[in-house]
Amino acid sequence: MNIIPTTIPDILILEPKVFGDERGFFFESFNERAWRDITGLDVRFVQHNHSRSSGGVLRGLHYQIRQPQGKLVRVITGEVFDVAVDIRKSSPTFGGWFGTLLSAENKQQMWIPAGFAHGFCVTSDVAEFLYLTTDYWAPEHERCIAWNDTDLGINWPLRAEPNVSAKDMAGLAFRDADLFP
Repeated sequence: MNIIPTTIPDILILEPKVFGDERGFFFESFNERAWRDITGLDVRFVQHNHSRSSGGVLRGLHYQIRQPQGKLVRVITGEVFDVAVDIRKSSPTFGGWFGTLLSAENKQQMWIPAGFAHGFCVTSDVAEFLYLTTDYWAPEHERCIAWNDTDLGINWPLRAEPNVSAKDMAGLAFRDADLFP
């Protein structure tokens, strides 16, 4: 597995070693020992989530203010533009965001540590998205920052107005959101 650094050092892009031939392919999507050796991180994943979204769907920017979740995410069908926003006030990259295309084709994964808001928009006809999380979903602690917050200025690759849930439409402005110390 290869690590690709990002503009926010705590966010990592992981590129697996893929073994393929005319029959198909194989790769390890997660190996705890290799993960620890290559990232230096000792994390425990406790929940595995799978979502399917239509083209033009935008989800996020989500996080949990208590029971914060680190996430290892990847796409198994289609393509998404995946975004993480640093919402840790004590961080030198506070308020910064990083986005990248994750797809079934490139097989890359993104590590998003706790203390970040996360979202994605589907850039293909459909996408299936997998999340490994370091803590359990706690709806009472879930928060949402507006995907189109002007202070954040995320450059989403949208061709039209996105399809956004009512919950995400009600996301708070970054300056009004509950943030991490």
